[in-house]
Amino acid sequence: MNFSKASALKGEICIPGDKSISHRAVMLGALADGMTEVTNFLKGADCLSTIQCFRNLGIRIEEDQEILRIYGKGLYGLSAPSDTLDTGNSGTTTRLISGILSGQPFTTVLNGDASIQSRPMKRIMVPLRQMGADIVSIRGNDCAPLRITGGSLRGIHYHSPVASAQVKSAILLAGMYADSPTTVTEPSLSRNHSELMLNYFGGDVKSKGTTVTIQPNPRLTGRKVSVPGDISSAAYFLAAALIVPGSEVLIRHVGINPTRNGILKVARQMGADVTLLNHSEGEGEPTADLLVKSSSLKAVTIEGSLIPTLIDEIPILAVLACFAEGTTYIKDAQELKVKESNRIDTVVENLIAMGANATATEDGMVIEGGHGLHGGLVDSHMDHRIAMSFAVAALAAEGKTDIRDAECVNISYPSFYKDLNSLM
Repeated sequence: MNFSKASALKGEICIPGDKSISHRAVMLGALADGMTEVTNFLKGADCLSTIQCFRNLGIRIEEDQEILRIYGKGLYGLSAPSDTLDTGNSGTTTRLISGILSGQPFTTVLNGDASIQSRPMKRIMVPLRQMGADIVSIRGNDCAPLRITGGSLRGIHYHSPVASAQVKSAILLAGMYADSPTTVTEPSLSRNHSELMLNYFGGDVKSKGTTVTIQPNPRLTGRKVSVPGDISSAAYFLAAALIVPGSEVLIRHVGINPTRNGILKVARQMGADVTLLNHSEGEGEPTADLLVKSSSLKAVTIEGSLIPTLIDEIPILAVLACFAEGTTYIKDAQELKVKESNRIDTVVENLIAMGANATATEDGMVIEGGHGLHGGLVDSHMDHRIAMSFAVAALAAEGKTDIRDAECVNISYPSFYKDLNSLM
């Protein structure tokens, strides 16, 4: 797919629902008593994988244009699937559903696409085994396919070596089926959508610092969930408006959860003109409209506790760094290596293809900004965030840019290119 330099971006946009919250709404809706209604559900491929998995576990889920209805059967209402559960390309589905399946009285096999079959699952297998689950990597490489035989679980206090919402959530979801409270302590705070939504549905989850504890056997009740716009999707429009001269874009109803809003903090450190309007708190998830104007940017260092709050936004931040004066350092981001692609390598490889001065490091990258970019051949590596980031880069680059496998954006944002064109 080809992209060219754009003139000023103008207008307003409503972005699709948050991917993390959409996944969790289906999962908790399935385990709740009664019907859950979800509006602004993200109908990307990853979230559709979650829907199909729960349908195969015996849950009735109905879709129309505006509302997703999940007819929950309670905490113990799932039934054994007749075949392997296919999680597609979704690491969130694979890891979170593993926690739920660990408490079921049946055996399930989980598998996904080639990317999922290479992504590390030991990080959830270790704590779930400590809780008493029988979870096996069928090929013996600590990756999917996984065979999970659930049963009686015990509560544990797990000190996670990584700050990962997927790891934490898998343990907390298993903790609902344990014989005593389950606690997770992280090295730094990861996104907390699971904790907020568990409490919203009637669970008992308490957090203090980087430690969170869930009480077992909650009575979850079906709720109405309005999914805020995904800040990870908003990040591409924010970046485009900042680097295309003369732009002014209003991004409506974006989730600005403090465990996810690192992109806003870094953008402001870089000198970005971003104003929050119509701030509100709904169902525990804060939202705001973002008014973004093109800006002169300066380099920053992105590291430490900020990283878990913007891990998915690092590819687009690397693009921003190319248009900032000075040298940007991204550190402590080893997690990028185990995403849909090795995002350290793929980002740097593609930045260099577009003329950037960028270097990969063991835990991040170094980008010398202020030189601009030119068109080139970009390989998405079938990674949706790489494709979207470099589509934005192309809008401020001289010449034409060709992105290979650009349609992979369907994983999280099927209408991305249409929405981007609407601002031109």
